[in-house]
Amino acid sequence: MALVGQLQLLGYLCYSSRQMSRADQARGELVIQTIAMPKDTNPNGDIFGGWLTSQMDLGSGILAAKTAQARVVTVAMEGMSFLQPVRVGDTVRCYARVEKIGRTSMTIPVEVWVTRYMTGEQLRVTHGVFTLVAVDESGKPIPVKRGSA
Repeated sequence: MALVGQLQLLGYLCYSSRQMSRADQARGELVIQTIAMPKDTNPNGDIFGGWLTSQMDLGSGILAAKTAQARVVTVAMEGMSFLQPVRVGDTVRCYARVEKIGRTSMTIPVEVWVTRYMTGEQLRVTHGVFTLVAVDESGKPIPVKRGSA
């Protein structure tokens, strides 16, 4: 892409992000950012849902471990909704937030947004809720250290 085209795309992205309302923006902390690659596609050429789910699981784990200051494991995923396909070349961003902290568990909603390759269009493509538990070295649940994030 020529320098002029890159500058136009950058200007479009800046303008687009300023024009988005709060409802059209990601909620939470950016925990993963990557590029969707051809090796991650299903037979239809779209990015495989399992790959996307694994990115969300990794992202929720990053936030949960930071919050609990301990090893964490995923114990549940619920409410997955795939809203748009992810395409090869899209920049994929996972945003997570701690919604609830129990004694040993954390409920973490995760949203995935993409920036479409070449066009710069930003879309929320999926969301889901992950439950993670803090565990010790032997895998036994331990209390979440509150106020540590």
